[in-house]
Amino acid sequence: MPTTPELKAGHRLFLDRWMRRLLRFAGTFNLFAGLGMIVLYHEGYRLFSIEKPELVMPLQLTGVLVMLFGVGYHRVASRPRENYDLLLLGFLSKAGGSILGIYYVLWGTLPWFFLPCLFFADIIYLPFFWIILKRIKGMRRYEANGASENG
Repeated sequence: MPTTPELKAGHRLFLDRWMRRLLRFAGTFNLFAGLGMIVLYHEGYRLFSIEKPELVMPLQLTGVLVMLFGVGYHRVASRPRENYDLLLLGFLSKAGGSILGIYYVLWGTLPWFFLPCLFFADIIYLPFFWIILKRIKGMRRYEANGASENG
């Protein structure tokens, strides 16, 4: 039986407080960011000097997805073992979105000041989400090993 600081009564692993708080912050941020993409799309296009397309539904659907990721981060904060896959999808989405955003800035499609927005909306979370994913994976592995030893 491991005797690490991560173990609590009943030998169950847990997320550190900063991990839960980060997930709650990211979830709330995504809920507001997604809502902004749905309702305030005019301002977004104007801010980044992008001509507003005739059909804004793709941006609004992206806003819906951003809000769903926000709900997912809150679910991970509440039940990390059960919702590991939601955080993995969020991590992959932030990684892919970061790569695409940087590409479009370098290509000249988006202005350079998009990079700080991208950094604070996506890139900054990547190392922390990775650490949390590793922790949850360890929690799940420990539970699986404990269940196989007891069953």
